[in-house]
Amino acid sequence: MRDSKMAGQRHYRSLHLLRILAAAVVMLLIAFPMYWLFISSLKTEGEMRLAVPTFWPETLAWDNYRKAFEVIPYARFFANTLVMAVGSIVLQLNVALMAAFAFAKGRFWGKEFMFFLVLAALIVPEQITFVPTYVMMSELGWLDTFWALIVPHGASAFGIFLLRQAFKSLNNDVLEAARVDGAGRFAILYRMLLPMAMPTVVTLGILIFISSWNSYFWPLIMTNSDDMRVLTVGIAMLRDSIAGNEAMYFNVIMASSVMAILPIVIVFTAMQKHIVAAMANSTFK
Repeated sequence: MRDSKMAGQRHYRSLHLLRILAAAVVMLLIAFPMYWLFISSLKTEGEMRLAVPTFWPETLAWDNYRKAFEVIPYARFFANTLVMAVGSIVLQLNVALMAAFAFAKGRFWGKEFMFFLVLAALIVPEQITFVPTYVMMSELGWLDTFWALIVPHGASAFGIFLLRQAFKSLNNDVLEAARVDGAGRFAILYRMLLPMAMPTVVTLGILIFISSWNSYFWPLIMTNSDDMRVLTVGIAMLRDSIAGNEAMYFNVIMASSVMAILPIVIVFTAMQKHIVAAMANSTFK
């Protein structure tokens, strides 16, 4: 009996060790590209040309970050990206909140069928709707403006679905009491449902921010001047402009990329507790 117990403990420790090793390997595979990006942004041009790459810079070339603002209008690209991301968050969240409220708590004919159409939109690739949307933006005269960068993504099928699930999990008794007290639909939505579903709302806002900040295809097509370019397009233009001689400016490209992903890391780190809470409380009814 004792030998069986000791064998079981050894088996448990072996499995625990294997899980730790597997987690370490996965973390290494995920973290190493980020590490390589960072150290490459601190290397000099000469070190970037070495046949055998170094795993830590011989000299920390912080000047690469200053050069990024000189080779491209980095500050302008950063500001454009920030405006696009914030605008997308404000528009998408408000549209998703109102639509999710209607689908979760409203009573109207065809509600289930309309929600089915929203779910069907999740499987439609962006490339299918690109041409008619582009024509629409052109007809409105919105090309090369923030309107074209923000408005076409104002409605998110995934955001509506996510918030609808969160709202359906909330008790209707509180809403009925608010209606008896004379609260209107917007008061119920923004003063009651929004605070109660805050983890899910914050999580959706973070997902919208990351998607907008990393967007490349749409800003590339919708803008044609440096005054309206965003970071992803600007860094790609820098890379294409030095094609064939990347070793001269590859460290600057890496520095530009590090500064581009820094806001995402900061936002995700600051808001990760809301993401965990949203995932823990998520329901699918």
